[in-house]
Amino acid sequence: MSEIRLAAETRTEFGKGAARRARRAGFVPGVVYGHGHAPVHLNLPGHDLMMALKTPNALLVVPIEGKDEYVLPKAVQREAIKRTIEHVDLLLVKRGEKVTVEVPVHTEGELAAGGNLLEHVLQALPIEAEATHLPEAVTVSVEGLEAGASVQAKDIVLPAGVSLAVEADAVVLQVIAAQAAPAEEAAEAEATEA
Repeated sequence: MSEIRLAAETRTEFGKGAARRARRAGFVPGVVYGHGHAPVHLNLPGHDLMMALKTPNALLVVPIEGKDEYVLPKAVQREAIKRTIEHVDLLLVKRGEKVTVEVPVHTEGELAAGGNLLEHVLQALPIEAEATHLPEAVTVSVEGLEAGASVQAKDIVLPAGVSLAVEADAVVLQVIAAQAAPAEEAAEAEATEA
């Protein structure tokens, strides 16, 4: 995963009024914490931050006290209606440090014929990896799986240097049979209603 560099400035004003002024100026208030350091309050460019957060677990580089630091988004608060970013919490990480994050689970292939349905038990898979080498997603093949089949966390092939942060036997995906009434029963039900 590539680094996304954001220009940021240290915040000196706090409270609702200061946050509103920052948002009107196109910034998003944020806080950086971790590694035993005192929290650092920043104003981040709103549009650049929104574009960066479209990538899951984006590794951001922000200037803190004159030095570029790596951070990961930990919590993002959005406005309820417009879904604009109101505030962001960032976790300070170091190169080579292992972090636990959740990555999206993508599927490829077709299920076996018969109207089966694929249920995502886990939308995102908890993994542990080096902060500067986080995968954007994991891909699972569901080619030919029949009703009753499931994919467990241990069945997913992970990139080198990545390990599971969930029980190995946790179900990630399962195939279920479609619960549709036969056509005759549906026709009888309509006839009795009429």
